[in-house]
Order: sequence, then C-alpha cells, then structure tokens
Amino acid sequence: MMNLRKRKDLTAEVFTSSMNDIMFFLMLFFLITSTLLNPSMVKVSLPNTKSSQSIQKKEINLTVTKEHYYYVNSTSVPFENLEPQLRKELGINPEAVIMLRFDNTLSVQELVNVMSIGNSLNAKMVLATAKPDK
Repeated sequence: MMNLRKRKDLTAEVFTSSMNDIMFFLMLFFLITSTLLNPSMVKVSLPNTKSSQSIQKKEINLTVTKEHYYYVNSTSVPFENLEPQLRKELGINPEAVIMLRFDNTLSVQELVNVMSIGNSLNAKMVLATAKPDK
C-alpha cells in the first residue's frame, strides 16, 4: 500500500516579539549614559601636579589643544578673536575665573601668549592640571 499523504514542510520561524523590549532597553541605556558625558569638553592632556585645589566660582573654560585650536566654553575661536571673545564672556560675568586647560605638549611661550591676553583684560586665570596619581 502506498502512502498518499502529503508531507508537511517544516519551516523555520524566528519570534521577534521580545526584540522590541531589548531595543527599548538598549536605547534607554545609551540615552542615559550619553547625558552623563559632558559633550562640551575638549580632550586635552593636562600637566600633572602633586596637589590639587578646586574652585567654586563661576568659570570660563578656555581650552587649547595640541593642534592649536582654541575653545571658549566649547565654542571654537581663532586666536585673533580670543581677546574679544573673552572680553564678551567677562562682560557677562565680571567675577568669573578663566579656567585654562592647556595641553601639556605645547610650549611655555604659547601659554604666556594666552595668559598675556588674560592679563590685559585684568582677568583671574587658573591653570587646570590633571589629578595626582595615588
């Protein structure tokens, strides 16, 4: 006797109903962690120090990278416009301290050039350093 029944074809199925939950939690995780990072900071290798001190006053961040890019509060500024930009920031808050984040590979003369601008504006400037290794 012959078997005349049709064979049932087996099909592979992938259930993706839980994929929505996984993607939601991944998106939530990346959104939370990205807000914890400070996007306004520019990567600079600071010089080291043996002691550290924090400042509680209003700060104007002046960052100079090893590629000679100047940033005032995360805004890129050419060196020629550095003095007017700092004058504008100090006009908004005259008691502010300029926090100078200067890459440690740059020369002392370049540091003096930037500090002389702050001196001409009668601004208080503080050089940021890396935390001491313990």
